Amino acid sequence: LPKFNTDTPAVREFLWGIGRKWIDFGIDGWRLDVPNEIDDESFWREFRLRVRASNPEAYIVGEVWTEARRWLKGDMWDAVMNYLFTRACIAFFIGEAVDHQELAKTSFRTLDPTGAPAFRRAIEALEGLYHPNVVAVQLNLLGSHDLPRFLALARGDLSALRLATLFQMTYTGAPSIYYGDEIGMRGGHDPANRGAFPWYSSETWDNRLLHDFQRLIALRKSRPALRRGSFRVLHAHDDVLVYARQLGNETVVVALNTSATSKRVDVPLEGLLFDGAGLDEVWAHESVKAEAGALRGLKLGPRSGRVFATAPP
Repeated sequence: LPKFNTDTPAVREFLWGIGRKWIDFGIDGWRLDVPNEIDDESFWREFRLRVRASNPEAYIVGEVWTEARRWLKGDMWDAVMNYLFTRACIAFFIGEAVDHQELAKTSFRTLDPTGAPAFRRAIEALEGLYHPNVVAVQLNLLGSHDLPRFLALARGDLSALRLATLFQMTYTGAPSIYYGDEIGMRGGHDPANRGAFPWYSSETWDNRLLHDFQRLIALRKSRPALRRGSFRVLHAHDDVLVYARQLGNETVVVALNTSATSKRVDVPLEGLLFDGAGLDEVWAHESVKAEAGALRGLKLGPRSGRVFATAPP
């Protein structure tokens, strides 16, 4: 690819003009390919000013694989493709089952499988890197054109993809689905991960998986707490993670079990609900009640998750 000399005023004006032209045309924002290679903060500050002058709501996201605090101070980009989130999810939801040959072809190279406590630390460390306004719009992805598909890394384990997507869709930020993951497309390293979507071969689609994706998207859209609420871990032990999203009077509690065996846990609610208050399960069809400031004896099946919520706002 050609490398522009962005120290040249005419080149800068040309690139800024492109940035604004397509926003004027109607696109919602820019995904910038390795934008840190234009190692010039003044360039990106002006880029943002030009783009936002056309659309104050335009979303600017950069492809950066490492921490990106330098670029996410509120005056350049809004977010980055959150590959550190991706790495943490692979380590927890796939764990020891990961295909190491495929993983070795990625920028991650290797990773250590984690349980719930280490996953919690990883997620909270990511949140600590950035201002809450940045965390709220980070592009959280499980796959992209630069990674083997999640199912390839998981050796076809659908439960890993389901659990990771359940977390992704109930966590803070802007969840991003790589095309085809929702129907179970598989493919290892480039070019296998970039195959055409099977529009005319719907018999190959995993429709149960697609339905799960559709339900999760609908759930996120219907629950403001899942989009804009606070995030707090309530329980992280062995293979079980339980967390809450809360916004105003709305509370959503999500419980995930990555173990191959059933689990029963007590979950402290720490003031989220008063005793006797109920939570309806919105991922299945049960309900639970708070007792002595906790959810007592919460049952989780193998490799599964549950989502509970207060009545809709």
